[in-house]
Amino acid sequence: MLHRQHLEGDLLVKVLATGTFDILHPGHVLYLSRARELGDELYVIVARSSMVRHKPKPVIPDEQRLKMVSALKVVDRAVLGSESDMFEPIREIRPDIIALGYDQTFDTESLERELRERSIDAKVVRISDSKTCALCSTGKIIKKVIERYEDAP
Repeated sequence: MLHRQHLEGDLLVKVLATGTFDILHPGHVLYLSRARELGDELYVIVARSSMVRHKPKPVIPDEQRLKMVSALKVVDRAVLGSESDMFEPIREIRPDIIALGYDQTFDTESLERELRERSIDAKVVRISDSKTCALCSTGKIIKKVIERYEDAP
């Protein structure tokens, strides 16, 4: 595995996490915290709405989601994903580790193969931890808001 040199000569491990992060909730914080524990710096790619195809498009605009993720203490740097090639920001960041959430649809082995084909030397790790609270998913939060306000005066 490749490591990055810090100015003082220390080896730094870059970890990359990705996601939509539509409405931030404790599950996102757990995922990003576990990802950060894998290395020294945590980079986060916030998916652009235009690239989200596996679930409903985000309610929150791209720039606002980026600002919210960037504000999290555990995140060293957050960027918006590419409009056309999901590997573009990965090539720019050059992570040592890519941390996938427990519910992300990527197959770990297939993703590692795709990365190698693009000359990106990164290990893919699945974060298996998940929060099980009543409002630990964007879908559950949206459902609760709808229930709460559908009959409101």
